[in-house]
Amino acid sequence: MQKNTGLKRIILAMGYSLQGLKSAFQHEAAFRQELLLAVILIPTACFLEVSQIERILLITPLLLVMIVEVINSAIEAVVDRIGSEHHQLAGRAKDMGSAAVLLSLGLTAYIWLEILFL
Repeated sequence: MQKNTGLKRIILAMGYSLQGLKSAFQHEAAFRQELLLAVILIPTACFLEVSQIERILLITPLLLVMIVEVINSAIEAVVDRIGSEHHQLAGRAKDMGSAAVLLSLGLTAYIWLEILFL
C-alpha cells in the first residue's frame, strides 16, 4: 500500500482537520459556546485601542481555549469508546482534560482583565 505524500497528504490532512472542527461544532456544546465567545471577543479586540502586542495577547488565548477544548473532546471520545463502565483512570483522564479547559479559560480571563482594567 502506497502512502500519501506531498501535496496530496497535506490536502487529506486539511480535510481530516476540517472534519474534526465540524464534529466538535456538531457534538460539543462547550465548543460552540467557546466559539461564540471568540466570535464576539476577537472583533472586540480588533477595535480596542490597545497596542498590537496587546491585541495579539487578547486573541491568542481565545484560540487556545478552542484548541484545548478539541483535545479534551478527543480524550473524552476515546475514553467513552473504550467502555461505558466507570474506571478510575478513565475518570482521571476526563477530569484532567476538563481541568485543562478550565485553566485555559482562566488564562483568557486573566489576560483580558489585566490588559483592559489593571
